[in-house]
Amino acid sequence: MKNASKNFILNLKKQKRENKSLLFLAHTKIIKDCLKKGVIKPLCILTTLENLDFDVGEVEILKVDEKTLSQLADTKTPQKVLCVAYLTQDVVEIPKTNFLVLDRLQDPGNVGTLIRSAKASGFEYVFLVDSVRKNNSKLISSSVGAVFDNKIFEMTKQQFINFAIDNKLKLISCDMNGENIFNFKSTEKIGIVVGNEGQGVSKEIANLCYKTVKIPMKEGIESLNAGVSGSLIMYEINKHLFK
Repeated sequence: MKNASKNFILNLKKQKRENKSLLFLAHTKIIKDCLKKGVIKPLCILTTLENLDFDVGEVEILKVDEKTLSQLADTKTPQKVLCVAYLTQDVVEIPKTNFLVLDRLQDPGNVGTLIRSAKASGFEYVFLVDSVRKNNSKLISSSVGAVFDNKIFEMTKQQFINFAIDNKLKLISCDMNGENIFNFKSTEKIGIVVGNEGQGVSKEIANLCYKTVKIPMKEGIESLNAGVSGSLIMYEINKHLFK
C-alpha cells in the first residue's frame, strides 16, 4: 500500500465538486457488498488503516490521513475506508414485477427509504422521474445499500411518459382523495406512483393512472410522510407474497 500523492488528492477533491457521476462510499458494509456484486466500477480505495480486512481484488488501495478522508467523505463521521467509484447504469427494461415510480421526489431520505421498502416488498423496479439522483450519498445511506440491488432507472418526466405509453404500463397514484388501499384488488402487474413531497403527483403522470389510492387515517392528520405511505401501500399490494 502506498501513500496517495498530494496531486491525486487535489484532483479527487476537484472531481468531487464537478463530476456528479462519482461515488464516495464511506460505509464499509456497503463497499463490501458493492464490490462483491460488481455494481460499481471502483477507481480506488482510500484508507487510514495499515491493512484492510476484506478483499478488494485488483482495486488500488492508497493510504491517507484522517483529515483527507473526512474532506472527501460525505458523512460527518466516516469510517476508516472510502471507496471512490463510478455507478454502473442499468439498461431500462419493462418491469417483470410490480414497480415503483417516484415523481419528482427530492428528499434523499424519503427516496432511500422507498427504495429499501421496494426491495423488501417485492417491487423490484424503481423509476426515479426527475427525482434526486441515485448516487446521492444520503440516499445511498438511507437505503442501506439497497439502491445497488434494485433495477433503478433515472428518467425525465417526458421520457417516463413516453416509456409508459409505449409499453402500456398500468399505473395507480397515491393521493388522499383516492379509494381505500385496503379495498383495492388487482391481478395485473402495476406501478405505484408516489408524488413530490409538497405537490403530489404531477398532472401529466396522474393522467396516465387508471386509479388513485390512499391510506385511511384518523381525522386531524392530513397525510403521511412519502416514505411511510409509499412503503405501506407497496406492502399491502404485495402482502400475498409473504403468507
